[in-house]
Amino acid sequence: MGVIAVYGVEGAARVMYSGLHMLQHRGQEGAGMVVFDQGGKGVHHRGLGLVSEVFGHSPFLKQEGSIGIGGTQYANAAKGGLDNVQPLFFQHKSGDFAVAGDGNLVNYRQIKDYLENRGSIFHTSTDAELLANLIKKTSSEARIYHIVCALNMMEGGFAFVILTKNRIYACRDKYGIKPLCIGRLGNGYVVASESCAFDYIGATMLRDVAPGEVVTIDDHGLRSRQYSKFQRRMMCGMEYIYLARPDSDIDGCNVHAFRKESGRRLYREQPAEADIVVGVPDSSLSAAIGYAEESGIPYEMGLVKNRYVARTFIMPVQEDRMRVVHLKLSAVRSIVSGKRIVMVDDSIVRGTTSLQIVNLLREAGAKEVHVRIASPMMKHPCYYGVDTPTEEELLCSHRDLEEARKAIGADSLGYLSCEGAVASSFGCSDLCLACFNGNYPTALYQMEYEQDEE
Repeated sequence: MGVIAVYGVEGAARVMYSGLHMLQHRGQEGAGMVVFDQGGKGVHHRGLGLVSEVFGHSPFLKQEGSIGIGGTQYANAAKGGLDNVQPLFFQHKSGDFAVAGDGNLVNYRQIKDYLENRGSIFHTSTDAELLANLIKKTSSEARIYHIVCALNMMEGGFAFVILTKNRIYACRDKYGIKPLCIGRLGNGYVVASESCAFDYIGATMLRDVAPGEVVTIDDHGLRSRQYSKFQRRMMCGMEYIYLARPDSDIDGCNVHAFRKESGRRLYREQPAEADIVVGVPDSSLSAAIGYAEESGIPYEMGLVKNRYVARTFIMPVQEDRMRVVHLKLSAVRSIVSGKRIVMVDDSIVRGTTSLQIVNLLREAGAKEVHVRIASPMMKHPCYYGVDTPTEEELLCSHRDLEEARKAIGADSLGYLSCEGAVASSFGCSDLCLACFNGNYPTALYQMEYEQDEE
């Protein structure tokens, strides 16, 4: 999910609308916004669909107010529907507030049981609602104390923005798994999942929210508080590999530069003899360029993407992903026919998309298709917000390299090593590569809970 927050900027709804367009790649199922007007009244609008479909003809964009938060929804099959579209808006005697978040808690079930045993009733399956209930259940009068206590109960990868009528709180998990950054816009501030949103609305990047940090934004400017003494920089490797836009800078590393370097290292580790290099649009193009430059093999646009089809990886249902591939991509026959091709892709999750793309190239006359993946073999599920919930779905969880090659129909198959992925970040982050190597930075409470239930 992509989140955005605006403080001290007139026409906050219109500014967030522009920013959410730049975060559309992080979620395409729904979108929402909450704005507080000058009188301190919160106004909420959300819906299913793309940002333009939810807000394009909505009178909400005329809403006055200089403070608000918004989000684009990325849902798996279990957490879809309008009820789960964020931000969530809450009315409370201590003051109305709203919450939007990206990521996933690994101790969600434990906290939910804790709260339900104390009288909480839940309307959604979101971490945002969980956080809201934790905040209002603590006893201190100062809201920042409520937030700090709540965050210290939460384990996983997350980035939250919390809105009150006169203040914004930006919070990031103590492991630094999920991105969140702060920018300056005129005399106000903007918070977003990625810095690409700043460029479009004319904001200037200030810094990333640090792991384990809560940044308070109000009339006093920016105030920082570390809610945890334990902090690590374990940015989700899939952010750099696939999820983020190439024009974003995350934890000091440009996403395009990371991907291009990963392509260079991929060639050094997994060379291939071929006539052309072809990248799978769009997130693999930077790696393909790096592979081509390092190898000296010409880069060609052998695959063309239909710009009006959504990202298949973040679709909530597998049947939808498979159905859309042929609508999403087409091979350029005059480019690929009779050629030995290195097809560079960012990752292989389930393998169904890779198989279809290899077949597309062969149907267009490709002589050989050598698949090179600019990330390690994905063998383990992610518990921090990437929709790979079970090992059974993953191509490489139960196959070796040769079996994986046969499954996708390639002439050869090669992956980047974990060491190569870490080196591609130029030392900006240690990277969470748990879905590749099984080294999870947190305890897996959710998995332990489900085992106990069995």
